[in-house]
Amino acid sequence: MPENPPDVMATLVVRADAGDATARDALFAALYDELHRLAQAHLHRSAGTLTLGATTLLHEAYLDIAKREAVAFPDRNRFLGYASKAMRGLILHYVRNRSAIKRGGELTFTSLQDEVAPAETAVDLERLGSALDDLASFDPALAELVDLKFFCGFSFSEIAAMRSVSDRTIQRDWAKARALLHQSLHDE
Repeated sequence: MPENPPDVMATLVVRADAGDATARDALFAALYDELHRLAQAHLHRSAGTLTLGATTLLHEAYLDIAKREAVAFPDRNRFLGYASKAMRGLILHYVRNRSAIKRGGELTFTSLQDEVAPAETAVDLERLGSALDDLASFDPALAELVDLKFFCGFSFSEIAAMRSVSDRTIQRDWAKARALLHQSLHDE
């Protein structure tokens, strides 16, 4: 798909943010390749424990986003972050349903690393999801940072630009978020 000029993307984001369903659909279509890459990254992180395909995950995430009324997309990166969060939620839902059917599985988890890398073992997505939910109730900005960095793959510089803060501030927040998640995962 050809690149969309930034002003066209900005217009779509503003219109989608205002609740324009047509603009939301056009934004989804314009970002389809990037969203598909995000879906593949989410599934890759599950280390083969899921039978979902990237296209199915992407389309389910779109349906989830489309049915919500009051979602805000102040910019392209926040839209991608929101889509990534929707995909993570769908994967967690899928894992929970599958685990309930099988009465649990031998899922393990890997630590959050500074760079997004494929997991060598299956991630305990349910525990990680619960830990992120706890983090979101404690500090929503840190939880969003984890979504943007770990799940979306944004760099510290990109996140710093989104938040209008320094890279160093984002790196400190990342270290704090990792420590809180680590503590939450090991306190259970």
